[in-house]
Amino acid sequence: MNSSTAFCPPPGPFTARADPLATTFATTYAGVVAFIAVVAEGSFARAADRLGIGRSAVSRNVQKLEDQLNVRLLHRTTRSTALTREGDLFYASCHSGVDRIVQAVEEMRDLRNGPPRGELRVNSTVGFGRKVVAPLLREFQAAYPDVSVDLLLSDKPMDFTSDRVDIAFRNGRMEDAQIIARQVVPMQMLVCGSRAYREAHGLPTTVDELAGHEGINLRLGSGRIFEWEFKVDGQARKFVPDARLTYNDPELVLQAVLDGQGIAQMPGYLVCESLRSGALVPCLMQHAPDDHGHYICYQSREHMPTRMRVFIDFMTARIRASYLECPADIDVHAGGNAQAA
Repeated sequence: MNSSTAFCPPPGPFTARADPLATTFATTYAGVVAFIAVVAEGSFARAADRLGIGRSAVSRNVQKLEDQLNVRLLHRTTRSTALTREGDLFYASCHSGVDRIVQAVEEMRDLRNGPPRGELRVNSTVGFGRKVVAPLLREFQAAYPDVSVDLLLSDKPMDFTSDRVDIAFRNGRMEDAQIIARQVVPMQMLVCGSRAYREAHGLPTTVDELAGHEGINLRLGSGRIFEWEFKVDGQARKFVPDARLTYNDPELVLQAVLDGQGIAQMPGYLVCESLRSGALVPCLMQHAPDDHGHYICYQSREHMPTRMRVFIDFMTARIRASYLECPADIDVHAGGNAQAA
C-alpha cells in the first residue's frame, strides 16, 4: 500500500458524522442577517454600517449563504444591488422569521425594564401560604393586573429549577447558599395548649417537663417528624414528643390543640388569632428560639423581570406592615411563662 495514501474507513455505525445543523447554523444565521440587512438598506456598504461590521464581511456572509443554498440571491453591480427572483422568494420567507426574533428580543427587554406583566410561579409552605401569602394576592393583582400568580402550596422539599419556581417562601433557618434569601420577618415558635388542657393537666414550666405532657406531632413534607426547638442557657435544645397523634398538616395540629388533645410547638402566624381570643395559652416562652425567620427566596438578582421585583417588594412591605407578631402583651423572650387566665 502506498504510504502516501491516507486510509479512510468506510462509513459505519460507529463513524462520527457531523450534524448538518451544527455545522451550518452559524454560517446560515450570519448570512441571513447580512442578506436581510442588504435588502433593507439597499447596499452592502449601508448594511455593513447598520450591522457594525466591515463591508467585506457582509459580502462574504452573503456569498457563503448563496453557496449553501446553491442559488444566487442578489444581482450585484458597481452601482446597484437587486434581488433575483429566488432572492425575492427567500427574502419573503425569512423576513417574517427575523421580525419574530427581533420582537422576541424586544419583549425580553420589556419584561426586564417595562411595566410588570407575565406569570409568576410562587411556592410556599402550606400553612404560611394559606394564612399569609394567599390573602395578599387580591391586593397585589389589583395593583398589578397584568401579572398572574400560580401559587403552589407544599411542605415537600422544593427545587427552583426542576419545579420551575420563580419565588419561594421558606421558614426556619436558611442554610442553602445557592439561593438568595431575604428575611421578611422573624419567625416565632410557640408551645401552646388550650385552656381546657391547662385546667386538666397544667402546662410545662421547663423543657424537661415536656416529657410528662401529651404532645401532638407534625410530619414534614420530607417525611421526618418536626423537632421542637428551644434555647436553654444560651444552648439549642431539641425535643420530639412520644405522641399519640401525628398529622402532616399544621392546621390539623392546631385544631387538635384547640380541641384539648395535647400541646404543640407552632409558628406564631398560625396561633396568633387563637392567642388573641384566649382559646390558646402559651408556655415556655422564655426558651423560644430566636434564630428563625420567614424568608422570601429567589435564585438571582441579575436579569430579574419587573414582575418578580414588584412581587418581592410588595410582599415584603405588606408582611412587615402586618408583622406576624402575637399580641403585644405576649413577649416571646420574656423571663417567665405567660399563663394568664
